[in-house]
Amino acid sequence: MGFKAFRVEKTDSGFKYSVQERDVAELPDGDVLIDVQFSSLNYKDALSATGNPGVTRKFPHTPGIDAAGIVLESRSPEFRAGQAVLVMGYDLGMNTPGGYGQRIRVPATWVVAMPSGLTPETSMHWGTAGFTAALAVEKLLHQGMTPAGGPVVVTGASGGVGCVAVKLLSTLGFQVTAVTGKAEQHTWLKSLGATEFMSRGQALEGADRPLGKERFGGAIDTVGGVPLANIVKSLKHSASVAVCGLAASAEFPITVLPFILRHVNVLGVDSVELPINHKRALWNRMGGEWRVDLSATVQKLALKDLEAAVPRILQGGMVGRGVVDLSL
Repeated sequence: MGFKAFRVEKTDSGFKYSVQERDVAELPDGDVLIDVQFSSLNYKDALSATGNPGVTRKFPHTPGIDAAGIVLESRSPEFRAGQAVLVMGYDLGMNTPGGYGQRIRVPATWVVAMPSGLTPETSMHWGTAGFTAALAVEKLLHQGMTPAGGPVVVTGASGGVGCVAVKLLSTLGFQVTAVTGKAEQHTWLKSLGATEFMSRGQALEGADRPLGKERFGGAIDTVGGVPLANIVKSLKHSASVAVCGLAASAEFPITVLPFILRHVNVLGVDSVELPINHKRALWNRMGGEWRVDLSATVQKLALKDLEAAVPRILQGGMVGRGVVDLSL
């Protein structure tokens, strides 16, 4: 059974991309064979496609850490042929052929039945980036964050995680302060629910001060570095920041003062190795009470478009969510 896949090959001069014909027999062993209809473009996919050794070590390779489609064959009693499902995280698209191929074969323990409120396409409007945003919001709510506590600041607001966080938080009744270096995206971010803006320069101000003015009732940070440290210094007493990215830096230049004087919390967010039962429960929430229309965040891509899209997302030039339609 043949299918198309976006393949990355390592050469002496760098990495080469092409859409190739593959055969199902070349896929690894697994419980569930899936006809992939949609995937999405994430920063991690671009790292995989450019040989980041912390993501992918084996080439040639098919990236794609997200996949949604229809079960073709199943050895697991949990899933049946014809059922809509999605897969995200674990080793998919890292060293296991991923969602940029029209077929994947994976363990049943990686698979989520499609929530009744989502389709293969709309689930990829969320994808890993949107799931990460929802997981961050869930953690903040668990820590007691409420709309009455003050505005929530979102860094990297025009990116995949950030724009979904803005939309979800505003839908849940929160005032959202969006941090972005793209002033031309303010109108779009307002349409998603942002009410206030900070520039990248403003997010860097006050790096030399141990504490800032108490401003925010919560935060979602996708960039790390000085902006994250400044946000922590500006959280209100007992507030929390959910940390899920390092687009600016993996460093965290801060003193202990905000923690011991304002009782603030830094919450780690990892969607990759999250237990499957938690993933399934949150996906059902995203297809139910948290279902939102994310179509305004989406740019549709074909497999052939990924060669140009990979450097664009690495250079910070991607706005919103890139959704890959594998039928194109």
